[in-house]
Amino acid sequence: MKRINAGTIAAIATTVSIGLTVAPPLHAWQTGAGLPAIDSSHSLQGASVAASDTARDYLISPDDELEVQVLDVPEASGVFRVSADGGLTLPLISQPIQAEGLTLGQLGDAIASNLRTSGMVSHPRVTVIVKSSRVHAITMAGAVKKPQVYPVFSRITLLDAISQAEGLADDAGDTAIITRGAIARRILQPETPAHLQATDFNPYGGGTFSVDLKRLLENGDPKLNVDLYPGDRVTVQRAGVVYVVGAVNKAGGFTLHNDREDMTVLKAVALADDLKSTAIARKAVIIRKDPGAGGDQEIAVNVQKILYGHAPDQKLMANDILFIPDSSSKRALHRAGEAAAEAAALLAYRVP
Repeated sequence: MKRINAGTIAAIATTVSIGLTVAPPLHAWQTGAGLPAIDSSHSLQGASVAASDTARDYLISPDDELEVQVLDVPEASGVFRVSADGGLTLPLISQPIQAEGLTLGQLGDAIASNLRTSGMVSHPRVTVIVKSSRVHAITMAGAVKKPQVYPVFSRITLLDAISQAEGLADDAGDTAIITRGAIARRILQPETPAHLQATDFNPYGGGTFSVDLKRLLENGDPKLNVDLYPGDRVTVQRAGVVYVVGAVNKAGGFTLHNDREDMTVLKAVALADDLKSTAIARKAVIIRKDPGAGGDQEIAVNVQKILYGHAPDQKLMANDILFIPDSSSKRALHRAGEAAAEAAALLAYRVP
């Protein structure tokens, strides 16, 4: 899969939509709103969420720190923390308000209604913003350039999140695994279309599903640019590795650039800097995982014939091991030849 950097992803993100409300990209919030980096406790501090789309989408969680402003009523204003059971205790209101699960606008309406009912304020104008949150973040993991936890206060798209993680790593595969968090499950499960209930790609459900990144990034398939919610986790799987060991000049593991790249015996030998002179190429073996048998299977391959064009090249799979045996007799003969060459050199320079 062609590597696409974060800037290109951001450009694609502006043109791809799935028909749902799309929040501003994470990187736009980070530079424009000054969102801080997440600390070791995964809390967000010093950030605020104003009205508009973000305020409409944000759902309050326990332990959120909220700033409540009641116009011309400083006694009812201040910064307050939502309790572990989701309640919010405010001055001038006798009973805690159940804030968990409400949007900022809904909580503002609830505060205004309680102030009117208590007779303290006849026409209250209430504004609520988020000062900090411990749970409103998404996790970017796996083969991205900057895997970590990112703060979010509204839904974003998968492309936005990849862009915030500075794009895909060089060894990224073609698949992203998305695991929905509690907020997404609460919002999306009632919206799940019936025809998607039993499919692998179900962005509306509350479980885990996969996204084909190749189709998303190269073909711009809009339905794959799914919305993400705070609490979601995105894991970009790494492409496979093919190992070449034995009588080669450069043994090691060689990363496939994507899940669909064709790695063959000839390519693997070339990457391993060719065979050693002592290699028994006709007796090479491919060692491959066999999930059905719970072990490994050995596939004989005549590399000598492949190298001379007398047999078709053979495809290797991710995590295959190509083993080229070494001839002990050849190695001994090779060493004997080296010794003879050294002796001849000494004789040539010997003074009579």
